[in-house]
Amino acid sequence: MIAVESVEKRYGEIRAVDGVTFGIDRGEVVGFLGPNGAGTTTMMRMLTGTLQPDVGSVSLDGRSIGDDLVRVKRRIGYLPESNPLYVDMLVSEYLEYAGVLRDLTGAARRHAIAAAVEQTGIGEVFYRPVSELSKGYRQRVGLAAAILHRPDVLVMDEPTEGLDPNQRVEIRRLISELGGERTVLLSTHVLQEVESTCNRLLIIHQGRLVADGGVADLLQAGGGGAGYVVEAEGDGVEPALAALPGVAAHSAERIGGRSRVRLTGSAGTELRPLISRLVAERGWTLWELYRERATLEQLFQSLTLEGRGVSGEERGAREQDPA
Repeated sequence: MIAVESVEKRYGEIRAVDGVTFGIDRGEVVGFLGPNGAGTTTMMRMLTGTLQPDVGSVSLDGRSIGDDLVRVKRRIGYLPESNPLYVDMLVSEYLEYAGVLRDLTGAARRHAIAAAVEQTGIGEVFYRPVSELSKGYRQRVGLAAAILHRPDVLVMDEPTEGLDPNQRVEIRRLISELGGERTVLLSTHVLQEVESTCNRLLIIHQGRLVADGGVADLLQAGGGGAGYVVEAEGDGVEPALAALPGVAAHSAERIGGRSRVRLTGSAGTELRPLISRLVAERGWTLWELYRERATLEQLFQSLTLEGRGVSGEERGAREQDPA
């Protein structure tokens, strides 16, 4: 559905996006992540046709986006981070206006609005002014406008920004449901959203794509060793555990008369059988033993913290707007 080939975008001499290539299939829900200023917003704008790449191409269904922007925008729904609503309108008026902009007429517009209202759950506020809506309902209204024309591709930039935990859960549910009907690209800094809604992850750092794959696959291939927590009562717990083969690092603390030790195993090492045998041999009382699950946050940090600084996108933006 979407093909990005060797795309570059510059702000003056600064590369905001640097040689990015990826493809997205129909029906995928893809999380697009990066630190602030990494190039994600620039990339999103090129995907929606707001910006054109300086080098490379962005294609929708086999045709370059730049060749026919009107055609492309008919097939894309976009919910920007700012969610620009007309607050002096009723929700019904705003969706009518959005339908007119999408060239929907008569019965087709009425049916489209009814379907979008049902999908996003905004029926109870349909005749209320946008100015009176909570942040959560405003996001829903923006999402309803974005899907009004039943786009093949839905692009959302920080769709849960500023929402409370309950509102976040509802928006995530909506995103998951929408993903069954169309290709969804979601840019966010909330990693829990990616794990709960996306079946694929793209991470961009300093304008370059540094990870592409399923969340579970990326966590497994992320490198580094697994973490283990052992809490035991007995003599010499910490030094004995630290001396096990395959232990790359350790730390310990005392809890009452027990030792709580965190171990990091070298890549490819499974320490639990070794720990269990050691506990039996030493006659310790074992209170706790578990392997810590790798997290998306750890993966994200490992890919984006090294060499961190002001990226091309941020520097370019500053040059264009010194304020």
